[in-house]
Amino acid sequence: MRSPSFPSWGPPPPPPPPLQLLLLLLPWPVWTQAPAAAASWGTPGALDCPEACVCAPGGQANCSGRALPAVPGGLNRRVRVLLLNHNRVHALPPGAFVDAGALLRLDLRENGLRWVHARAFWGLGALEQLDLSANQLEGLLPGTFAPLRALRALSLAENRLARLEPAALGALPLLRALSLQDNDLPALPSGLLAGLPALNTLRLRGNPWTCGCALRPLCAWLRGHPRHAPEAETLLCVSPGRLTLSPLTAFPDAAFSHCARPLAAQDLAVVYALGPVSFLASLAACLALGSAFTACGARHRRRRRRAAARRQQRRQPDPGPGTASPAATAAQA
Repeated sequence: MRSPSFPSWGPPPPPPPPLQLLLLLLPWPVWTQAPAAAASWGTPGALDCPEACVCAPGGQANCSGRALPAVPGGLNRRVRVLLLNHNRVHALPPGAFVDAGALLRLDLRENGLRWVHARAFWGLGALEQLDLSANQLEGLLPGTFAPLRALRALSLAENRLARLEPAALGALPLLRALSLQDNDLPALPSGLLAGLPALNTLRLRGNPWTCGCALRPLCAWLRGHPRHAPEAETLLCVSPGRLTLSPLTAFPDAAFSHCARPLAAQDLAVVYALGPVSFLASLAACLALGSAFTACGARHRRRRRRAAARRQQRRQPDPGPGTASPAATAAQA
């Protein structure tokens, strides 16, 4: 007797992978959230992307060449690279990038930038690269770059800087590359490079160097760091006349022996401490001398009055024989 036959359905299907089971069990908004977020980050003007910019995964916001008159709104901590080059941002107000605290690179080339507030870069403690080249900056306020403690590369090339104060750069302990070429700098003040201990690339070509005492700190730095200034041999004096076209590296320290050395920190401390004391001592001495002269003048005037009174008494005529003296007349009365 044959056993009953059953339809053949083939081998049983393999169990679904655990990941597929998990995705099937999750509600649909959760597993569709990631593609939606990626799409919104890459869309201009979308949520999380700055206005008038095109964003890419990884945190890059490209706002280049859009004729923007100001820093765009909508910056956030997702932005790591902000490209604002080739726009019309002529001024940076206080806290211009305060909402982009995670920014690592900022490009502001060719904006016609003329003015940067001292607190424009506040909140950018993580910034590593800043490009301000090809603008119209003529000066920088003290403390402009003070918040940028993580900065490693700074370009101020192709501006109109005629002087760069040490207080503007401040202490940048991690700065490795500084570009100052094609400005109007006749010298670098003492102390500017002292606050940059990690500096290993300094670009200076295209400046009107004046070979005088003010150039002594730069020449000393170039001699001590011959590998850190790749264009050092091409840096030439443009004045005074007798030193025109002389290379900066040709001046030893002895060439500046006639120049007065700047005061050391200890000397400045002594000056600042003794300055008020010496002023008060001078003021007290002046008051004492003035009082002495006043007393001497008063004594001299009293003596002159007494002498004048004596002379007046001597000039009075003696009473005649028929004239009673005032004392006798008073006695008779």
